[in-house]
Amino acid sequence: MPRLPTDRPDVVVIGMGPGGEAAAGRLADAGLDVVAVEAELVGGECPYWACIPTKAMVRSAELVAEGHRIPGMAGTAMVEPDWRPVARRVRALTADWDDTAAVERFTALGGRLLRGRGRLTGPGEVAVEGSDGDGHLLQPTTAVVLATGTSPVIPDIPGLAGTPYWTNREAVRAGAAPDSLLVIGGGPVGLEIAQSFARFGTIVTVVEHGGGLLGREEPESSELLLRALTEQGVGVYLNTSVVGVEHGADGFTVRCDRGERLRAERLLVAVGRRPDLEALGLGSVGVPTTGRSVPVDERLRVVPASGDRPGIWALGDLTGHGLFTHVAVYEADLVCRSILGSGGPPADYRAIPRVTFTDPEIASVGRTEAQARAAGVRVAVGGTDLAASGRGAVHGPGTVGLVKLVADADRGVLVGATIAGPQAGEAIGALTVAVQAEVPLRALETTVWAFPTFHRTIGTALAEVLRQLP
Repeated sequence: MPRLPTDRPDVVVIGMGPGGEAAAGRLADAGLDVVAVEAELVGGECPYWACIPTKAMVRSAELVAEGHRIPGMAGTAMVEPDWRPVARRVRALTADWDDTAAVERFTALGGRLLRGRGRLTGPGEVAVEGSDGDGHLLQPTTAVVLATGTSPVIPDIPGLAGTPYWTNREAVRAGAAPDSLLVIGGGPVGLEIAQSFARFGTIVTVVEHGGGLLGREEPESSELLLRALTEQGVGVYLNTSVVGVEHGADGFTVRCDRGERLRAERLLVAVGRRPDLEALGLGSVGVPTTGRSVPVDERLRVVPASGDRPGIWALGDLTGHGLFTHVAVYEADLVCRSILGSGGPPADYRAIPRVTFTDPEIASVGRTEAQARAAGVRVAVGGTDLAASGRGAVHGPGTVGLVKLVADADRGVLVGATIAGPQAGEAIGALTVAVQAEVPLRALETTVWAFPTFHRTIGTALAEVLRQLP
């Protein structure tokens, strides 16, 4: 085997998604010689195929829905949905899937980019299979940062392989709304895309093997969303598994375990994501690859099965603390502090916010009631109906939502919260601070919430919690 050209930078970053890009840029800006390895687009899934394009789709769909609410509140309006402006806007926001600006931003900081796939081949050694066919051997003197993210899970359903099914990547590149769409999976990705297309006239059906949508969220918010989707004409099959797929000139036919045969022009597979740990070569440094995440310590340093910890850090989706850009960027900060020796607190995941951008929007932070009870917390719960608030009345007919607070009754602090309704993702910020800072409930009781805002419903739910405390 020919000897590969060897390079000895200070740091190698494998994967340039949001977390890898943030870490590589900061380390390069600090004066380290950083080589980043990326096979696809610098910036990763979020700006090109996930967060940004899907939220552009959601925003356009919101405008369509608002147009239909005009009668009875503001006169009359003729709404004629057209996907073409949506597709143009998605292309503009993704720079037509071109990462030139991101690459230039990184190299301007002094970083170097290798196009290809990196793999650990031993302690302090990374082999790169270049996109141009060339090979490279990197021997970083200080650190390796793993930030390769995840890929869609494609279930082993008979007949699925080889068909032109969609993942989120194909969905965001759609030039037209399909006549009909069948979505396998009732999680955030599938539901955001499902509702967006439904509002542009697509006949949408969602098949979910579990007993509810958004299985990791509070059941009250999941049920609220289910009712809303059903009222909007989206078909939802719960406790249903797909057991076979056929594709032909007329589109897809899906067979379900309860006997249903569902047909649609397009099929979206959105059952989750997972990392490819084997491809990273973790076994070469004694790290097990049988789990769903990379084992790390509180500073995100990779922990082998035995022996000394190698100079390897992991961040983002690989660590298993949520497939969110904000988690990846937070962890990038921790990794950089550790590598640069600048100290700071260890990783803390008590107050990670999450938002599903459906209508109603579902936002939450911390633990659900069930999670808190499972952890042995003596729980106090309070809730209120968003529609019954002053802002709910002003917002108009069709407004639905709720606030649910989960408190530790012994310590007198919030450990979790959920808001469902218009702009819930904005309102959850106040509760994120409360959970993270462990603001005493009695201090929150004296908070003055502006009227009439949706935030004011937090005070109503809090009053119910406080009635359960000594």
